[in-house]
Amino acid sequence: MVRSGDLRLAPRKVFDLTTFHDLGLSKTIVDTLTALGFEKATPIQAKAIPLVLEGSDLIGLAQTGTGKTAAFGLPMIEKLLADARRPDPRNIRALILAPTRELVNQIAENLRDFVKKTPLRVVTVVGGASINKQSEMLSRGTDILVATPGRLLDLVARKSVTLTQARYLVLDEADQMLDLGFIHDLRKISKMVPKNRQTLLFSATMPKLIGELAGEYLVNPKKVEVTPPGKAADKVEQYVHHVPGKDQKAQILRKTLTDNPDGLSLVFSRTKHGAEKLMKHLDHIGFKAASIHGNKSQGQRERALKAFRDGEIRVLVATDVAARGIDIPGVTHVYNYDLPEVPDAYVHRIGRTARNGRDGIAIAFCTPDEAHLLRDIEKLMGIQITVASGEAPAVITAGPGGKSRKGRGNGGGGQRSGSGRAGQRPARKPFSDGAQAAEGAAPSGAKRPQHGRPAQKQGERQNRNHGGGNGRPQQGKPRRSEGQRREQA
Repeated sequence: MVRSGDLRLAPRKVFDLTTFHDLGLSKTIVDTLTALGFEKATPIQAKAIPLVLEGSDLIGLAQTGTGKTAAFGLPMIEKLLADARRPDPRNIRALILAPTRELVNQIAENLRDFVKKTPLRVVTVVGGASINKQSEMLSRGTDILVATPGRLLDLVARKSVTLTQARYLVLDEADQMLDLGFIHDLRKISKMVPKNRQTLLFSATMPKLIGELAGEYLVNPKKVEVTPPGKAADKVEQYVHHVPGKDQKAQILRKTLTDNPDGLSLVFSRTKHGAEKLMKHLDHIGFKAASIHGNKSQGQRERALKAFRDGEIRVLVATDVAARGIDIPGVTHVYNYDLPEVPDAYVHRIGRTARNGRDGIAIAFCTPDEAHLLRDIEKLMGIQITVASGEAPAVITAGPGGKSRKGRGNGGGGQRSGSGRAGQRPARKPFSDGAQAAEGAAPSGAKRPQHGRPAQKQGERQNRNHGGGNGRPQQGKPRRSEGQRREQA
């Protein structure tokens, strides 16, 4: 194993290998990709595929929507086909871990397209679905298992699956898995997979803990990076409305949705309760809306996503649990109704629009008590987000333990008006002046942050690694089912 300081950047190369054949993939896979409409590799695919084919452990840094699934999936499939062994009953050949059910299903859907006309099997295991059916699917062995860490450990505890034949381990969206508190589960799983494996770690951001994780799991890894951490897609136009309170958020949201009736809008709320309440409010005032969050069953979440993808509903209200699992190219607007506690989450949220070369608009609402969150987001991204309406507070009150700082001030101080680029595209109507918002709009009633307790990590999950946070000993079995514990997000 190597220390996190031993990470090596892959040699700098000019990648003119634009076709999948030039990257070293076989004719069988290239023909499948051609039939699926894939002609040229994305930058992360061009950099990662040759390194994975040669057997290197890899750290890949890229935003969502850049083709990471194919970057690790295609060379892994190539190597599995070259080694024609079949897995033993209740065993697997490759393991892919992802933080949410939506992302697991998305990865598996792509992989199943890639393995058409091959004997390879792809199986998924996630919380919120029948564990008995999952155990039955695993009984005859599988080539590629895509799983959430919690449900996988539940199945291992039942002896429904073993990992002793796995030769490939992929950690996708590793930074979100850490945010959701999966670090101990990942350490348990890594010990169950043979040491002579190839490990691939993909992440949109590179916090210090990711480097430590890489030092534990990867051997002499190569590192490829196509988008600097904290950088949003170039085609996302970003705006912020400074508002005095929640009521004005609801008014501006209503006005903007009304002005963009053909848009496909994704609205992010910080809490499950807030997301559900906002969805019901929007539905009550005439918008076709649905919600996905941790209190929804797997079936409810899948139906809501399908209706959103098919255009049957035009507004989807979500918590951060869904930020990495939604791959819907037609999303035109992303609304940060509540700013996230973790700045990186903002980048992931707005990455749901401007996909596959399209344009997109990201609109944030910021109350005075959220101003420090906006400041942290702008610091991460290295920009000032264009002000659509309102004024930033003169003094920013920081979060718990922080210090108050001066804001952008009134007028100057680098504050920009919202007239620039948006004015050139009136049909999109990316924002409206808060003073012109529809009168009489009912407040969303989204749940206000509770300042008497620490804020939860993105995904609304309490840190379960300190025994539940209430100081009381845990009763009964030490492990609860994933549907009750791990997959609440």
